[in-house]
Amino acid sequence: MFLTRFRMNTARPGARLLLSSPQVLHAAVMSSFPNLLPTDAPDPDSPRVLWRLDHHARAEVMLFLVSPDQPDLTHLVEQAGWPAAATPDNPGWQTRPYTPLLDRLAKGDQWGFRLTANPVHHIRRTADEPRKRTAHLTPIHQMGWLLDPNRQERAGFRILEKPDSKRLLPAGTTHHKHEHHGDRYELTVRDHRSLGFHKSHAGAQPRGKPVSLVTVTFDGRLEVTDPERIRRTLTSGLGKAKAYGCGLMTLAPLPGVTR
Repeated sequence: MFLTRFRMNTARPGARLLLSSPQVLHAAVMSSFPNLLPTDAPDPDSPRVLWRLDHHARAEVMLFLVSPDQPDLTHLVEQAGWPAAATPDNPGWQTRPYTPLLDRLAKGDQWGFRLTANPVHHIRRTADEPRKRTAHLTPIHQMGWLLDPNRQERAGFRILEKPDSKRLLPAGTTHHKHEHHGDRYELTVRDHRSLGFHKSHAGAQPRGKPVSLVTVTFDGRLEVTDPERIRRTLTSGLGKAKAYGCGLMTLAPLPGVTR
């Protein structure tokens, strides 16, 4: 497995085109792997190509990839990077082996994390109506999606709770009606985006209804509960819309924790 980082040159028209549509960017990402055919359908539980955009500032947008094979991002550098600055030692992106970190994960490890996801649930308005997938729209419900105990157990981690000294609300305020997820847990939600785009194939006109997608980015702290399951989460993704930049969780060392 490999972890790759690429900085978008947002001043270039090519970068603005890629950032305008998750489908266009997905196609560009998948073109980074010469041995991967467009018809290859990923196994839901097997390592796959995952990607995420981190918007640090208007002119600082980072593309992260996790992939079974090492990518070649030459076309992205030419379209949306700094091709004149590329050298053999610095081609315009950075790739490093990801397997050593994955292999080191152990039960009880604590990490910082970032995840861009598509928090959804299924509802029906009447008893005889089919259940419909719909997005969570409020931060409290979006946090609730990730804090779901069953989801965390399947993913191999648990979100850490804040110590009492860091809480704004009283520690005893835990009744469901009054619980404030953002104050009890080491978890924040930001960068809410409502995206709309058409599915289309190269050279074809868009058809059908546009795809609507709500994405958010979670930052927080977690503890590993099952190393094998969290490895699968990190390499296969979490949640829906993985082809559109969702599901990629990355870990970062916590301050003061040596490994």
